[in-house]
Amino acid sequence: MTTLEKIGQQAQAAATELALLKTTEKNAALQAMASELLAEETAILAANELDLSAAQANGVRPAMLDRLKLDHERLAGMANGLQQVMQLPDPIGQAISGWQTENGLQIENVRVPLGVIGMIYEARPNVTVDAAGLTLKSGNAVILRGGKEAIKTNIALVTALQTGLKKAGVTSNAVQLIADTSHETAQQLMQLTDYVDVLIPRGSSKFINFVVHNATVPVIETGAGNCHIYVDQSADLNMAREIIINAKTQRPSVCNAMEKLVVNEKVAAEFLPMIQAALAPYHVELRGDAAACAILPEIVPATAEDWGTEYDDYIMAIKVVPDLDAAIAHINRYNTHHSEAIITKDYAASQEFQRRINAAVVYTNASTRFTDGFEFGFGAEIGISTQKLHARGPMGLEALTSNQYHVYGNGQIRQ
Repeated sequence: MTTLEKIGQQAQAAATELALLKTTEKNAALQAMASELLAEETAILAANELDLSAAQANGVRPAMLDRLKLDHERLAGMANGLQQVMQLPDPIGQAISGWQTENGLQIENVRVPLGVIGMIYEARPNVTVDAAGLTLKSGNAVILRGGKEAIKTNIALVTALQTGLKKAGVTSNAVQLIADTSHETAQQLMQLTDYVDVLIPRGSSKFINFVVHNATVPVIETGAGNCHIYVDQSADLNMAREIIINAKTQRPSVCNAMEKLVVNEKVAAEFLPMIQAALAPYHVELRGDAAACAILPEIVPATAEDWGTEYDDYIMAIKVVPDLDAAIAHINRYNTHHSEAIITKDYAASQEFQRRINAAVVYTNASTRFTDGFEFGFGAEIGISTQKLHARGPMGLEALTSNQYHVYGNGQIRQ
């Protein structure tokens, strides 16, 4: 038996136990996990420093280092996320619907856990804790396989989480980490169909596509974010400027950060110099189509490849369009079905945009940075689904459940 098969068997056994836990038991475990994270802060941050130093030595970009970095505030935020999940309703056993058939059968559709969830992700230590909390509360076991850049941090985090589980009397196999970060082990996890019920990858579009095309375990696609903001001809340009500054510069390395600006030609001459000046202090490199370059001659001409690229960096490409229809067509052609926004005073235009844009989350007059489980009131998220089946958008507790029909009779037989 391989190490991975053993982990799979342990996860299956843990999932059977977790499915039967009472809400109070799960909440006690979440509190214990949160407390251990805070108690082990020194060890966790020391491990993170080692990962950061190695990543810097390997030439990892500053924006990506931001994803990897932990500090007191971020670790406290992780612990708080677990406590937020504690406060949420337990989805397991919830009745989705119920009815009685003509022959007197009572049918109830209820939520049940998925079972064993596999997570494959890159240098995002927060995913380790979010996934552990959400899977536990929804009665699932989780197998974590993070990237090599964060391996020391993830080992320290999972050690603390497992200690919390043990103290609460819950099996530590509820949360397991694969310490081998080789591509071969990742591919084995993608094909561990005897033990893993669903696989959730988080990372770049290239990484997610690789998982989708190589996995035999069912996959929920998440995360890749080539997000656009369209500034309509009726937009409040001052509002648009502030929203774009936030969406582009607050954390450019995350999947809900803005990558592309689409501007109506009727306001482009006025707005583009405004946004160029506003982004200059953040050293955002601007790229643009011919119309944008005519207004801002010093920016970099965009290539065909730019429109479909998720930069995860201080780079933004600009497209000037004649009208709303052209904006929608451009966004739907190049987006990754994550988060898109329109800035407008025209209610009809906002409704048209929301109806026709193919994305998990569509905003009117707000930053794309709000696409987040915590911001949506889910306590945390296990990922942001960009597909349409099973779950879409930020995935909280309900997205980690399946359904089961409970049927009650009194001797009925089918004629």
